[in-house]
Amino acid sequence: MSYCETKSEEHLEYNQLLEEFLLGCKTTKKIGLEYERIPLLKTTNQVAPYGGEYGICEALREIAKADNWDYILDDVNIIGLKKLHDTITLEPGCQVELSLEPQEFIRDLKKRVEEIDGVMRPILDEFGIKLINKGVSPTTTYKNIKLLPKRRYALMANYLWGILSDVMMRETAGIQVGIDYKSEEDAMRKFRVANLMMPFTTAMYANSKIRGGVDTGYKSFRALAWLNTDNERCGFATKFNDGMGFKDYVNTLLETPMIFINREGHTVSLNGRLTFKQFMEKGHEGFNATIEDWQLHSNLYFPEVRLRNFIEIRNHDCVGDGLEYSIPALYKGIMYTPSALEEVEAMLCKYSFNEINELRYNVARSAINAKIRKTTISSICKELVEIAYYSLKNQCEDEEKFLEPVMSLLKKNKVPCDL
Repeated sequence: MSYCETKSEEHLEYNQLLEEFLLGCKTTKKIGLEYERIPLLKTTNQVAPYGGEYGICEALREIAKADNWDYILDDVNIIGLKKLHDTITLEPGCQVELSLEPQEFIRDLKKRVEEIDGVMRPILDEFGIKLINKGVSPTTTYKNIKLLPKRRYALMANYLWGILSDVMMRETAGIQVGIDYKSEEDAMRKFRVANLMMPFTTAMYANSKIRGGVDTGYKSFRALAWLNTDNERCGFATKFNDGMGFKDYVNTLLETPMIFINREGHTVSLNGRLTFKQFMEKGHEGFNATIEDWQLHSNLYFPEVRLRNFIEIRNHDCVGDGLEYSIPALYKGIMYTPSALEEVEAMLCKYSFNEINELRYNVARSAINAKIRKTTISSICKELVEIAYYSLKNQCEDEEKFLEPVMSLLKKNKVPCDL
């Protein structure tokens, strides 16, 4: 059967969309970590290519052989590796991302990163490739970075609008954290607090000042790139009002234009011609909406804080030297301790949506020296970290130590790109 034809598809109901999030409710308190890094050639410091004898694709083949990983394929192209619940995948500009099975303890995330790096590093060394901890490529701009041969990336690159969308896709690298929720109320409270925290955490982890060999004048050029990429699907998912629920998030997604759907192993471009709500109501060229379409559409929505069957917090530049583990530690200390969550909520809820939104633009340039209500935010950043630190300390698992690198920086009024 041609992919242009369609099998009978059951009518998708609104409650099925809500159920995707309700099924995420769980009693666990785990932390997920996605850790992107930029691969540079040691000889030239340019971004490593995908293809060729010494490209990233061949390096992945060797890593798979050395440690018994399975290939992740897009058509015939290797775009990543998987082993049980861990993956090594490639982003559009060949950024290398580790996505780890969520863990209860930060030390276990750290151990797994070190194990995977222990396999990858000697092989990447043989290929003359190093992974760097920066939020944007310091040496190569997107014009000299070929797009990874993954079908969805070509469609995304063609559709995503904004003057820095190509920078976002091909040059940037970040760290994302996943947080569990136990109920709809718990999910939306954590979602709201994470959004309120967002510009402050973007500021304290700003690490993308140099781009293409030039000082950009921004502490986080990565943050600037996201601010200038398709604001219909990036930035804030909602106005995160107190009392909002899953329906608010679902309704926002329903009104978002669609990029493509998958049918019979092929991609069908929609290129923003209709929203998901319109697709549900009327279909498109013989295709009707399915739950798989909804899941794909949800994953092609890129707010700073994203609701899935967990809460995904996505706004941090890639950092290293131990700072990478302070990010999950920060959220673990705040999100999983009721008194800490309440303290942070009380501290930040006095700021309006417009104030938080304006701060996003200011921290891209000035990081912790940005101001809110004429007050420099460095003191607020320090207080957030201190709340998390004492929360973890009270758990007696020695995990507060993971916050020491960022605490040390903040005491010096510095962020990672200042080092």
